[in-house]
Amino acid sequence: MGNLGEIAALLLFLLSFLLISPPTHAFYLPGVAPRDFQKDDELQVKVNKLSSTKTQLPYDYYFLDYCKPPKIMNSAENLGEVLRGDRIENSVYAFKMRRDETCKVACRTKLNQEAVKKFKEKIDDEYRVNMILDNLPVAVPRQRRDGSQVPSHEHGFRVGYKLKDGHYYINNHLSFKVMYHKDPESEDARIVGFEVIPSSIKHEYTEWDDKNPKLSTCNPNIKIAPGSHSPQAVAADTYVIFTYDVTFEISQIKWASRWDTYLLMNDDQIHWFSIINSLMIVLFLSGMVAMIMMRTLYRDIAKYNQLETQDEAQEETGWKLVHGDVFRPPINSGLLCVYVGTGVQFFGMTLVTMIFALLGFLSPSNRGGLTTAMVLLWVFMGLFAGYSSARLYKMFKGTEWKKITLKTAFMFPGIVFAIFFVLNALIWGEKSSGAVPFGTMFALVFLWFGISVPLVFVGSYLGFKKPAIEDPVKTNKIPRQIPEQAWYMQPAFSILIGGILPFGAVFIELFFILTSIWLNQFYYIFGFLFIVFIILLITCAEITIVLCYFQLCSEDYHWWWRAYLTAGTSALYLFAYAVFYFFTKLEITKMVSGILYFGYMLIVSYAFFVLTGTIGFYACFWFVRKIYSSVKID
Repeated sequence: MGNLGEIAALLLFLLSFLLISPPTHAFYLPGVAPRDFQKDDELQVKVNKLSSTKTQLPYDYYFLDYCKPPKIMNSAENLGEVLRGDRIENSVYAFKMRRDETCKVACRTKLNQEAVKKFKEKIDDEYRVNMILDNLPVAVPRQRRDGSQVPSHEHGFRVGYKLKDGHYYINNHLSFKVMYHKDPESEDARIVGFEVIPSSIKHEYTEWDDKNPKLSTCNPNIKIAPGSHSPQAVAADTYVIFTYDVTFEISQIKWASRWDTYLLMNDDQIHWFSIINSLMIVLFLSGMVAMIMMRTLYRDIAKYNQLETQDEAQEETGWKLVHGDVFRPPINSGLLCVYVGTGVQFFGMTLVTMIFALLGFLSPSNRGGLTTAMVLLWVFMGLFAGYSSARLYKMFKGTEWKKITLKTAFMFPGIVFAIFFVLNALIWGEKSSGAVPFGTMFALVFLWFGISVPLVFVGSYLGFKKPAIEDPVKTNKIPRQIPEQAWYMQPAFSILIGGILPFGAVFIELFFILTSIWLNQFYYIFGFLFIVFIILLITCAEITIVLCYFQLCSEDYHWWWRAYLTAGTSALYLFAYAVFYFFTKLEITKMVSGILYFGYMLIVSYAFFVLTGTIGFYACFWFVRKIYSSVKID
């Protein structure tokens, strides 16, 4: 019990640490070096994708007829950015540092029938325009629903709006506000905030001059506010004039905490106490489980070791009776080795990613950093996948290690890649920038075949060279007959019951993760996620051990696959929750977007199955070896 007490104490310590310092100011390394700007330095606004939570299909900014610079240049992107559909390009919006501008004309565009159709579609689907200045995404200030005065922001501004009369209006005037923090010693200043208030205005002019446009709707002394002028309708063969204001405002926010605004995006504070409540319930259950196990087992082992006469030995019941069959290799033992190896690979990737995120290396300002880290770590963890599957396979006295290695290298990534490829084809069919280009697809295949597969083989070779794991007891030649099982010990029932507890440990955190993925929020409470992850590990291990113990007590020795599936079924509940989330929280109406959602959630659930199943399997494997090596068997 000492071990469990230490774990509980450690968890309580981590919890108290998190409570003392709640992540309202999340800890992160800003990810980019600060840039100092002098007065009148050139500031270039970059444009990112158009995004919508209704369709989940990102589009390139220039997909709509916005003002284009003479040459559109794509900024350097990492793998994660491309996979997320980010396309960061230059724009016509340029400022001079700390110099306010009023009603500056960006350009005049004539809308044709095609452009009008696109604008109307994007307004219907509630698309938002994302811009970036000095690596800060643009935010739109808004009133909180609960009426409190705490500032709240939305990501990006809307393309336009539609009134009840069925007319569409475009947001063609942008009022930017740039907040800067000034160095008291020098003239240097750093940008710490970037906000915009969009408005629709039908600009008027007497005669158009491209070189020096004069607008009668612009007054240098009066700021344009939403609703102050008649709005600009979206109609074919009309000219739309895009204009912008910029004001600079000194701010007390330090450069290091400039991301706090974005990390506080959600409407209300995270429900601390409900999460702590769930952690406490899980801890309590874990303690109870461990106590039952230790007490029952110690009593059993002591009783078995005291049996002296042969008559008593014949009367023994329960788990000791199956000692001659408990290490008999299961059916499809090769497949089990493959899945365990894949689970180890996934566990390694998750653990290292979380430690990096916990230390603040995967800051949200490093766009796509998290996705890139996960893909690369998955590839390099192939070494451990090969090693663990080969070790297990050798224990099962298997001889075709190359076949198992190939399956380990190709099975899980192959299935995921096939689903991903189909989803990508659908996105490509919608002409969305979220479609992964051929070059990136080739890079992913290269990472898989060129690095991951060879590493799996290296791991397998090393694992197979090692001496086989010895069983603590000998296996009988003839399999023992399994007695009739009670209804509650039937495999299907106990497996389905086993998945509830691990899912219960993570489902509240899962709500926030789904919200950050599908509702365009930043997720940055990795400290909390790490605690939930540890609790998931403990819960998976303990529920599997308990159910495995009951199974062995009822003289059923087919525990290998059941141990894997007991913890793994939590993925079934995860997918069911994803379905519930889709119908209650999301406003997705498009068929393609629905397929995308369920396709990606299927990949996530499959990965969760492999991860939790492997944890359950190894816990049970350790437990079974431990109890059978503790008893005297003649």
